[in-house]
Amino acid sequence: MIDIQFPSQIDLRSLKTSRVSFTLARVKIITDERCTAYSSPGHPERPARISKSLERLRGQTDLAIAWAEPLMIDEEILLRAHSKEHIARVKAAAHDFDGDTPAHAKIYEHACRSVGGALQALKAARNGQAAFTLLRPPGHHATRDRAMGFCYLSTIAITALEALATGTANVAVYDFDVHHGNGTEAILVDHPHAAFFSIHQHPCYPGTGTKNVGSNCFNYPVAPRTPRVEYRKVLARALDDLKKFKPNLVLVSAGFDAYARDPIAQETLEAEDFHWLGESIRKLSIPALSLLEGGYSSDLPELILAYLKGLEGK
Repeated sequence: MIDIQFPSQIDLRSLKTSRVSFTLARVKIITDERCTAYSSPGHPERPARISKSLERLRGQTDLAIAWAEPLMIDEEILLRAHSKEHIARVKAAAHDFDGDTPAHAKIYEHACRSVGGALQALKAARNGQAAFTLLRPPGHHATRDRAMGFCYLSTIAITALEALATGTANVAVYDFDVHHGNGTEAILVDHPHAAFFSIHQHPCYPGTGTKNVGSNCFNYPVAPRTPRVEYRKVLARALDDLKKFKPNLVLVSAGFDAYARDPIAQETLEAEDFHWLGESIRKLSIPALSLLEGGYSSDLPELILAYLKGLEGK
């Protein structure tokens, strides 16, 4: 077990997100179907990830879902995490950012809606709701100055910094995407009131996350084809370490690409494991929000539904 020491002070301004006042309500899903308007032939980060998931969630009857749209955002919020130069490059989208990250038309607007969805989820979490954003593009690979890995803006890091700037004392990011959240780590490293916990396959893209970084970024690399039982133990160990931080808010990078039949990774999790993850987040009894990151299997809608049922205790 890692020996982790964290600040324990509680800012009275964050009382509305304290454990004492937390009550779990129906799941709130934040989405905007305009995010399905861009694509590249053969690219795994495709519109069907959202459209098929929406179709499945709208057709099910097990969960009472409250639907919401992203909030409008101010560029100043982005500047806590990104340089002005990076924002200008994403706005212009003049050239592909790399082989995985195309320069789609209006990608800045799409990425801003992902951020706005996360801020809507933050609002919901502070009101005691389990919140999940069903939007694209994802964000956890984007660094302060670089778009990469299908990601243009570091949505979860932006949201963590916004939460801290608006009264939350301590924020933890729990990233169970199969790929290391290198962008989140690079932006939050050594922040005294934020902590980052990433469980991911290694070796795998982007090749980072082999060891802990700074005073607050903790990495749990897992070998390809690790048996489900062992993978769950690593996920649980990271959650145990997260509890030591005593966060007032948990932000989850919810990637579903550690699934056994995901086409771009080599792990072993099943739908039941994502249900367990949702249940584990719920049992923290801390306000939490989840942002869709990866997950490229045609089974993604079922994996998301399993996770949401876990969050809701179904």
